[in-house]
Amino acid sequence: MHGRAKNHENSSESVRLTVPRIRTGFSSAQQVADLAGVSRSAVSRTFTPGASVSGETRERVMLAAEQLGYHVNHLARGLMRASTGIVCLIVADGDTPYHARLQKALTQHLRDAGKMAMVFNTSGPSHHVDQALRNTLNYRADASIVLSGSPPQLLIRTCLENGQRLVLINRDDRFDGPHNIGVDNAAAAEAALHAFIRAGCTRPALVTSAAGTPSLLSRETAFLTAAQKEGLEVTVWREGRTGYATGADGARRLFSGRQRPDAAFCVTDLIACGFLDAARHEFGINVPRDLCVIGFDDIEQADWASYRLTTFSPPIEEIARRAVRLATGAREEAGSRLICHAPMVWRSTVRPGQG
Repeated sequence: MHGRAKNHENSSESVRLTVPRIRTGFSSAQQVADLAGVSRSAVSRTFTPGASVSGETRERVMLAAEQLGYHVNHLARGLMRASTGIVCLIVADGDTPYHARLQKALTQHLRDAGKMAMVFNTSGPSHHVDQALRNTLNYRADASIVLSGSPPQLLIRTCLENGQRLVLINRDDRFDGPHNIGVDNAAAAEAALHAFIRAGCTRPALVTSAAGTPSLLSRETAFLTAAQKEGLEVTVWREGRTGYATGADGARRLFSGRQRPDAAFCVTDLIACGFLDAARHEFGINVPRDLCVIGFDDIEQADWASYRLTTFSPPIEEIARRAVRLATGAREEAGSRLICHAPMVWRSTVRPGQG
């Protein structure tokens, strides 16, 4: 039976409400108000943190909402307040260990900040990044955190002009406006080269993918530049996707030639794992006696007994915390730039240094 429920004079008395017939679709705040016998504004205050509402009214509204299956439409409320609480994550290769850890850390920090994470998977053609960023405007996201691709300058400007914050992680930092958070890839690559030199290596190799992302290119360029300064020639393998198979393929090609490398800087740990497995099991190479290997990312597998990979460890928690703070905290007029140090984690794939 429809109609307003009779008000109770005693707030301690058990609240009983007459439930209307089963409905399809979402219940509205007005339906909750009708069932609870209160005003529409009382329902709104009940679901607004810190708003003033009596205990009896709150009890009646919550019971009515439970019986109707009512949930607050935060999207509609956010649009009215010009803040949806949505922060979009634009990611690719989310199944790789490093990106999975970073994505997990970001979503946890967003949850703690009371924000809703909306994830766009941009794996595939480069235009997927552009489309994802356009969709963030369609959903009126408060901010976007970009972990993959390099959005065009015009699209970045469009997002900023529409009031959306942009945080780029390990992306191209030539753009004005968005916040940039990166890792000191150059310092790490130089440290890798010098670790090889101290271990007595003279034939270094660089193993990378054909992805050409800003972070991978930075590591490659810095390693080659450091080697040139030391008078060392580097053999480069640059093929395939950024994964295990590329490392294994690189080892097969490099160790099938006459001039075998005695050191390999693999631009990611996944590549390094593939490289190590192929070198050891297909060519019988002893690591680190005959070959030194260094990776990058410090993924969980790097510490497995079968690898014990020497690598560099980006501060994922710090990156995620800073990114979420920039996306949700006090608005800064100009884009900022933060470079984080990635310390070397010594394990068992590099011989002890000689000085």
